[in-house]
Order: sequence, then C-alpha cells, then structure tokens
Amino acid sequence: MPEATRHRSLAPRLWPTVLLVLVCLGVGIPVTVALTPGRDVVTFGQYITVGARPPQVSVVGPARLVQVGNTALDIDRLQVYGPLRPQLTMGPVQRGADADALFDPEAGPRMRDEAVRAVTGGFVAWYLWAGLGLLAFALAAAAVTAGLLTLLVLRRQSRSGVAHRPLHDIWSDCVGAAGRMTGVAVVASTLAWGASGALAYSGAVQGLSGVASLAQLVGAFHLSPDPVGPAVTGYSGAVIGDSRAVRVGGPAVPPDAPDSRSDDVACERSSDSLAAEVGRLLPARVLNLACPSATVTSGLRGPQDRGGQLVPAQVGVLKQVQGLRFVVVAIGPNDVGWIDFLRYCYGVTDCGDQLTQGEFDYRLAAFDRVYGDLLVDLNDLPGRPQVIVVPSYGAFPPDADCPDTRAPGYPGLDATKIELLTARNEQLNDVLDAGAGKYGFAVATPELALLCDSDQDGLGPDLQGLADPFPFHPTGVGSLRLASSVLRQIGSSPTR
Repeated sequence: MPEATRHRSLAPRLWPTVLLVLVCLGVGIPVTVALTPGRDVVTFGQYITVGARPPQVSVVGPARLVQVGNTALDIDRLQVYGPLRPQLTMGPVQRGADADALFDPEAGPRMRDEAVRAVTGGFVAWYLWAGLGLLAFALAAAAVTAGLLTLLVLRRQSRSGVAHRPLHDIWSDCVGAAGRMTGVAVVASTLAWGASGALAYSGAVQGLSGVASLAQLVGAFHLSPDPVGPAVTGYSGAVIGDSRAVRVGGPAVPPDAPDSRSDDVACERSSDSLAAEVGRLLPARVLNLACPSATVTSGLRGPQDRGGQLVPAQVGVLKQVQGLRFVVVAIGPNDVGWIDFLRYCYGVTDCGDQLTQGEFDYRLAAFDRVYGDLLVDLNDLPGRPQVIVVPSYGAFPPDADCPDTRAPGYPGLDATKIELLTARNEQLNDVLDAGAGKYGFAVATPELALLCDSDQDGLGPDLQGLADPFPFHPTGVGSLRLASSVLRQIGSSPTR
C-alpha cells in the first residue's frame, strides 16, 4: 500500500475527537448531574441532602430549595451560569435539643458556623463524586468511540482491494489514536467540570452576599387578614382562640349583657370565659372573640362556619379594636387534631405506633408554619399591644387511674399512653413557646389541677371529666385559674 494511502486510512481524524468531546460535554455532564445522588448531612438535628438540581436547558438558572412533602422553591438570588446549580433537600422538620440550639445565644452562632461547614463539605463531596462519574463517562465514551473507529478502519481496509497491513500495525495505530482521543476527552471534561464548579461557587457567593435571613434568601409571602367590621372602642384587652378560651359548658352570655356580640350564641361563649375572668380580675373590659373548634386558618386568620353562621376571622375583627393594651391567644390543639389522638389512645391497646406518630409530626410541622403567619399578624397589630400566648395543658398526672381514664368497652388510658400524650403535648408547647419567644411575646402557663387528682382546696375540679358535657375543657374554677396565669403576665413583657 502506498505510504500516503496508508496514512489517509489510519491517521486519526479530527471529527471523531470533536464528536467525542461534544458527547462528553453535552450528554456526560447532564447525565452525571442527574444520576449522582445527593450527599446527606445532619445539622441542627435536621437531615439535609446536598447536590445539584436536575439539568435545565438554559445558560443561567437559579439554585433550588426542596422541602420534602411541601414544596420546591427556586432561589432567585442564587443565579448560576452553567449546568451545575446547587440544590438543598430538607425535611420533615425534626425537633429536639439540637434544633433548639438554633435560638441559643451562646451555642447558636457556633452551631450555625458548623452548619455552614457541613453543607459546604457535603456539596464539595458531591462535586468530587460527580467529577469521578463524569470521568468514568468520558472513558467509557472514548472506549466506545475507539472501538467504532477501529471497526471503521478495518472495514475500509477490507474494501480497499489491496493487501492490508498486518493487524498488529493497524491495532497499534488505532490504539494510539484512541489514546489521543481519550486524553483530549478527559482533559476537556475535566476543564468543563472545573469551570462549572467555579461558576456555581461564584453564583452562590454573589447571591449570598448581604443575606441575613431565610426570608431574604427565598423570599417571603404573607397575606394578613383584612380588617372586619366597624371600629371597636372601649376595650383594654381581647382574647382570641378556641374552646378553652370560650369555656364551653359554662353559663351563656346574656343577650342584654354590655359586651354581648351577635356571634356569642354560635360560638357558645360563656359568662365565665377566660376574657370575662381576666376582665373581672383587672378590672377592665376584655373582648371575647374566641370560638370552639377554631384553628389558625379557620377561625383566627380566616372565617369559621358555625352551624351555618359565618363567624368573621378573629384577627380581622381584632384589627378594628382601638386602644388595646393586651391580646391573649389560646390556639394549637385543634390545629393538630388533638382529639383524634386522644380518642385513638382510649380505643386501642397500644397507641404508640409509628404511623400515628408520623401523622402527629406532620400535623405539628403544618401548625408550625401557620402559627408563624399568626405571629406576624399579632406583631403588626395597630398600637402594638402586648401579646400573651396560653399554651396547651395536660389532663392527667403520670400515674392517673380513675373513672376518667377508663372508657366502657375500650382499653382506656394507662401510664404508657399518658406518658405518650404528655410528651406530644410538650412538643406542641415547644412550638408555641419558641414562636412566642421569637417575637418577645409573653407565655402564660396555667397551673391547673389535673383529672384524677384529689380535690385539695375544696373548690372543685379545674377540668371537666368524661361524664361532663365537654371533657378536658376548663370548669369555671379552671377558667379562673387560666385568667390568673394571664394576669401575672400582663405588663411583664418588655416594650416591643
């Protein structure tokens, strides 16, 4: 074979190398980003997965924050050029001592620094693993390309009509060409991956500059209830909340009472409610806006249907009250569906299964979000009155055993179930306390005599029992004790 013909047949061509590089960059990088699993890190007791969002067909795009079971948010402040756009996946929220340390003035800053290092280290680990994946893709693509090129050369040699060179010479030339193509592909992939990492780092640094809060990073959305009705005057305080504040089962508010409202009957408000007792103890006029079955979304921040009557949002009415000194808030158990878990524990032998625990955690996390919206509303009230949060209370001491722990035909409650219910109630109160603390609101913790306790002071029980019309709700004495705990907090919070 003439020397020129031999070189034309066996010399490496430019187009296979260019095609190989394009495949590595245009296919290899997106495939690597999509298939490389995120790296799991733990910070503040939360499980976070660090990686990159699925590839997008665009030159520049935002990083993303994914909350498991809730939503995915584009972080518009973090605009990244190139294919490598960071993604954090987190949730469900875990509560515990590590999470509480976020608000600790001493341990908080140190743990926040550790959290940044953990997330950064997780992304670096993901980036290196993904880089190895891209390198493997480049080598595999180069091997396939070299194999196809060798077959092409052999096919051309067999069709040339002349005796071809010895196979070992052809193989040697093809191996050399394949080695050069592989080298070019690996170098190009490495440089492109390095450039992608540099662009991702640059975009993250620029986007995070000046960010001091999560709301600044991902944006904030808050739609506060509109004011409802005419202006209301003459009240020093107001009570919003649920049936505990209403004092269901008590004597009804007389229709001709000075403070009676059109929705008193629909909301079953009593004349010895929390608002009424606080007003008598001060003394002062205290407006009662609470309603049974109220939740944050249906009752406080939104209207509530009570037997066909639409009761306006309590916060909307509250905004029209002029000259308020304080607002008392009793909310929480209805939001997590507390009665569901209580009935379940009465009705089954063991109510500590993981399914119902997971459901409680999910509901508590949902309450945590809407409670935050309520706190913003209260913090922005006209005149900035003092806000006092009343937490949830337990119903039984640890070793309770009396008719109120038993339900005919059902297992009832025992020490293990009471311990579980008490722990869940404490979790709910942790959320209430943390939110109140964030805004400098006071917390009025009631000191109520629990069911199955002996009547030591002769005043009667503080809570209604199973034989009463509204079990576990305050009695008249209990409502007075609730008011006493609120009274101790009025004026005790620092000026906001």
